[in-house]
Amino acid sequence: MPRPEPHHPAVIGQRVRTIRRRRGLSQAVIAGHAQITKQYLSLLEKGERRFERRGLLEDLADALGCSVADLTGQPYLPHDRASAEALATLPPISVALAECTLDDAPDLPARPLHVLEHLTRTANIHSADSRYTIAGHALGDLLTELHIHAATTRGDARRRALAALTEACIVACGSARSLGNIDLAIASARRGQDAAALLNSPALAGFAGMSAAGALSRLGARRRAQWVSDTALADVAEADPSADDTTAAEAAGMLHLSAAMTAAKNHQAGEAIARLQVAEELAAVTGEKNTLCYSFGPANAMAWSLSIAVELGSGPERAEVITRQPGYDSRLTTADRRAALHFDLARGYAQAEGARDRQAVVHLDTADRIAPQRIRHDPVARELVTQLDTRATRPSWELTSLRHRLGATAPG
Repeated sequence: MPRPEPHHPAVIGQRVRTIRRRRGLSQAVIAGHAQITKQYLSLLEKGERRFERRGLLEDLADALGCSVADLTGQPYLPHDRASAEALATLPPISVALAECTLDDAPDLPARPLHVLEHLTRTANIHSADSRYTIAGHALGDLLTELHIHAATTRGDARRRALAALTEACIVACGSARSLGNIDLAIASARRGQDAAALLNSPALAGFAGMSAAGALSRLGARRRAQWVSDTALADVAEADPSADDTTAAEAAGMLHLSAAMTAAKNHQAGEAIARLQVAEELAAVTGEKNTLCYSFGPANAMAWSLSIAVELGSGPERAEVITRQPGYDSRLTTADRRAALHFDLARGYAQAEGARDRQAVVHLDTADRIAPQRIRHDPVARELVTQLDTRATRPSWELTSLRHRLGATAPG
């Protein structure tokens, strides 16, 4: 017999209802602004439907006149030691960005530039594998010292310092975004953009713009995210993907992927598919690359196609196509990208309204085992595991374990 349906508080849904009522707004008004039906909004508020699409969260936040964080409650309080240690790396980053500018930095000794370059590269590798505690260890000091070099040196030394600073800011942006501090992610990305602009390097500016667009989109500032992507893309759009140095083409491809995601969240399916196709064409020529740990290439373009399909509501079909391919996740070389693919497979299968929930559980569990620090701070992951547990017709050790690991344990 089916087990009794568990009581799972609709945490985000309850916040939507509370803010809507305090604003004195009806469900019909908010649903209209968010481009969903009043009935669907009612189900979201009661927890009978969950937030599996990031675009939906952003649309409702915009309709309610609040931030996405107001709905998700991020950044979350740590529920395990690893999360606490990862979150503890963020305040020193904030201090470093507040204390320093590109032409003014504290009068302190800084380690040799080649040492800082090596530490930056190592931190980026750890960040790409979702090891945010290691990536963020002393990242505030690293940012400060790179600012010192950028502000006090000239010529080639300054260019090297600015390039390393851009990469360090990309690391800071990625960690802060994944850990739920979107404001810090945006501030970090903008500093990286400023550093890249002084270098007059369109390719590096393109990667920094990609980070900024991703953080802005997660905040819900999609118009600005699109502007940032398009502005950065204007300087690399004609890059030759068959050149010996494919860095600019990789940046262009990533920017097209970012623009495709923004279009999908805006319900512009044609634009999303067109942008995705351009990225796929570039990737087919560049092959698998990994400049600045962005993993641009056919495998990553395929992974993004799934994430875009989920936003467009066609997740199950795309997930089925991808999982039919032998070794579909083997070409993704970083833990972050492999976990993202399995997480999106879980989201895609969950859109089948229960028919593919078993596969969704397997992929969500896989994603968490690959990159726990990434998945456990994601509000959509918490919504997803709760949705799957609510629909389960029998007790599941995997779901119970996932609820505990993601901090989504429900009372009752």
